[in-house]
Amino acid sequence: MSSERRMQGFVKIGTLLILLVLPIFVYLFLQTFGKNRYKIPIFYPEDSIQVDGKWIVNKYQTIPDFNLIDQNNQPFKASEKLKGKVYVADFFFTRCGSVCPVLTSELARVQEAYKNTPDVVLVSHTVDTEHDTPEVLKKYAEKYKAIEGKWFFLTGDKKQIFKLAYNNYKVNAGEESATITPDFFHASKLILIDKEKRVRGYYDGTDAKSVDKLILEIKILLEEYR
Repeated sequence: MSSERRMQGFVKIGTLLILLVLPIFVYLFLQTFGKNRYKIPIFYPEDSIQVDGKWIVNKYQTIPDFNLIDQNNQPFKASEKLKGKVYVADFFFTRCGSVCPVLTSELARVQEAYKNTPDVVLVSHTVDTEHDTPEVLKKYAEKYKAIEGKWFFLTGDKKQIFKLAYNNYKVNAGEESATITPDFFHASKLILIDKEKRVRGYYDGTDAKSVDKLILEIKILLEEYR
């Protein structure tokens, strides 16, 4: 057998080995780095202890229970509606003509991505409670094709909503005493909350790439519960 034929034989064997081994390598890579190494952070440790020079968190801050009114003029008790749910929260108002339409349109993309996943819901809190009645919110929800039971638009006690924004979700929704006008400054963040009501991520709701990351990280977060 000539050296050229032997070389061709080695090439064929090498190619075959690559074809056999590559799927195993890809599987192991995804298992090791895709599932086990890509962790969604948990924000705001509340109780930590130091063990062998390392800090171990025993408890994280959580979003407390709250009671508001949804777009169907029905009571929204968070402890019931959000029990066992991963959810995305935001703060908006219907008269906003700049940030909010973009923010809400991006949330509609999140809804589309998880429309068949009951464990994922969206919660939009208005900061313009005087104007954004349930009737106004209902029309706004219909405009963005919000799915009943999937995407909640909430109004109610203004102080409670601003307290949630500042103290719990930790986003800036503007000054509580300020007059809500179309140029009112408020949060443009989307906040990812897990089933234990812990903050797991912040995303720029006006940036499609940031929302793409949110859509991906919801999937990764759901894997934690499987």
